[in-house]
Amino acid sequence: MTAPDPPVLRLSDGEAALSGAWTLAEFDILGRRRRLLFQALSQAGSEARSWNLEGISRLDNAAALLLWRAWRQRYPKQIILPERLAAAFSRIARLPEQKEESARPVPFLWLERLGRSVLSMSRRMLSFTLDVTELLGALVLSAYFLCRHPKAMPWKEFSATLYKAGFEAMPVTLLVGFLIGLTISYLSALQLRLYGADIFVVNLLGMGIIRELGPVLAAVLVAGRSGSAMTAQIGVMRVTEEIDALAVMGVSATLRVVWPKVAAMLVVMPLLVVWVSFSALLGGAVAAFVELELSIPYFFLRLPEVVAFSNLWIGLSKGAVFGFLIALLACHFGLKVRPNTESLSRHTTASVVTAITLVILTDAIFALLTRQIGI
Repeated sequence: MTAPDPPVLRLSDGEAALSGAWTLAEFDILGRRRRLLFQALSQAGSEARSWNLEGISRLDNAAALLLWRAWRQRYPKQIILPERLAAAFSRIARLPEQKEESARPVPFLWLERLGRSVLSMSRRMLSFTLDVTELLGALVLSAYFLCRHPKAMPWKEFSATLYKAGFEAMPVTLLVGFLIGLTISYLSALQLRLYGADIFVVNLLGMGIIRELGPVLAAVLVAGRSGSAMTAQIGVMRVTEEIDALAVMGVSATLRVVWPKVAAMLVVMPLLVVWVSFSALLGGAVAAFVELELSIPYFFLRLPEVVAFSNLWIGLSKGAVFGFLIALLACHFGLKVRPNTESLSRHTTASVVTAITLVILTDAIFALLTRQIGI
């Protein structure tokens, strides 16, 4: 395998010196630096008085055409051109001269740009849907394999995810849930007191927190905390080629890396929903005691009377679905990380944003499907 010989342009004292391989293949290797090279070439075309092409090791027709356009479709007055490169420019010089057409306003240009944006977004959404469906199918196959071979279950990875996503998340979820419940109860008490409906603060907080706020708040916190950590962990495994090493050893990355995270999130998210809901209700009870003089024992004794038990099952179901989505998306974006740090940061951000967006969308679907239950 030959070593890379990138194209180089040096402009000094009005002389442009070119070296390296000026080919399409080398331009592709440059990546984002290719634009800088083209800008330097355009600048040299207007500033350079002499050109030295002796350092060019290889030249194809595409690069020759690029240089010919930089020269304004004619040879510079001072040029050092080796005979081995002259043939490429001779062929281009015999082509008819192309005249640049004056830019004319294009009608409905905004509509064309809008259409291109819609098509690009549709392609990305289709690719995302296919990739997630493929990962979901691999998870189903892994579950079938584990049903036939229970001893192959990666219990260490499963328990590690339970600890990191569940136990370690309890302090921050307790604090945030308590403060959210405290705030909502305080603001609600100010309004209910105006109409003499102090007692209905239990109904408001119980229904809103157990059914809606508790699951969504837990999902947002877990997506930002644990989901990003999962994406970063798998992304680092991609950067360090650990995923490739598993494939070489014949070990399924889905079974060893993805499945334990998804299974653990299915278990831990309903528990966190209960934890967040309890902390938010506790904060609401404290605010109701301070503002409305409702005792905390009375608050919790009245709660089962005004909030149907089915609301708790709806909240737990939401937690399980949210946990599955967060883990699935975190693993998907982690597996899509390319071996560079920029890709790692970009996919981690995309994982969190996509997970939170889908959580809110799924919550809206739940609200429509369960609008007749527990109300």
